[in-house]
Amino acid sequence: ESKDIDNAMHLFSSITNKSNYMYTVMFKGLITNNVAEKVLDLFDEMKIEPNQFNLSTLFNACAVLNNNRAMKIGKKLLDEMPENYRNDNITSNSAIDMLMKFGDVESAERIFRSIKTKDNITYGAMVKGYVGNEMFEKALDLFEQIPLGLTNVTYTVVFNACAKLCNDRAMKIGKELLAKMPENYRNHNITSTSAIDMLMKFGDVENAERIFRSIKTKNIITYGAMVKVVDRDTITYNAMINAFALNGMGTQAVELYREMPNNLRDHVSQICVLNACSHAGLLHEARTI
Repeated sequence: ESKDIDNAMHLFSSITNKSNYMYTVMFKGLITNNVAEKVLDLFDEMKIEPNQFNLSTLFNACAVLNNNRAMKIGKKLLDEMPENYRNDNITSNSAIDMLMKFGDVESAERIFRSIKTKDNITYGAMVKGYVGNEMFEKALDLFEQIPLGLTNVTYTVVFNACAKLCNDRAMKIGKELLAKMPENYRNHNITSTSAIDMLMKFGDVENAERIFRSIKTKNIITYGAMVKVVDRDTITYNAMINAFALNGMGTQAVELYREMPNNLRDHVSQICVLNACSHAGLLHEARTI
């Protein structure tokens, strides 16, 4: 809450000898509370040299803000960063993420090449950065070079890249990746939803439905991925309306019902939408249906 942030800032300002660790804690707290701009304000007042932990968190704040001030400070910090910090993966990974958010792919690639021992997060930041900059072929090129075991984040990002490309290469990579994905990742909603979205884009509705059915705890995004098919049928619409109802999203259920072509509506559609209205207290909407 803003009051708590103000209290924390006031307490922090009262400390005479602030350490790098204290700055890192404050920076992280401000980012978590969605006030990254205050991180840069605090940095401007900083009387000690930032260490690699400060820099990593400052790069994160600049990536979140992604405005002119953040770009100026982020790039200046990077230019002045001591050489020994460049071998610190956490700091370099944060710098890559920041530069990718700025759209400065070339500089991100330069840092990536300079890292002697790349880890999963390094590769993940690059692949995610390429996808964010709509360089999907480059994302797949780099993915094919990853010598390490993949994290669920990497799976998610690669599925997204394949979905966007939707060409023969993307279909081959995406389906092969899905076939060898570890079982425990299949229970990860974000990863499974990305896989569903990719298969839907490929037109492979059957496999998308198989994954959908296997997800134990479905959320609204999972249902949304399933409904992103051009030829929606009655069952798809009803499943989505029901999902909105179960998640207390009555207004969205009504909107989708009204969007549903008359020839696809059946008694189940009406029960689902009225159930949604009942849960959400939408009496007027219920009367008009």
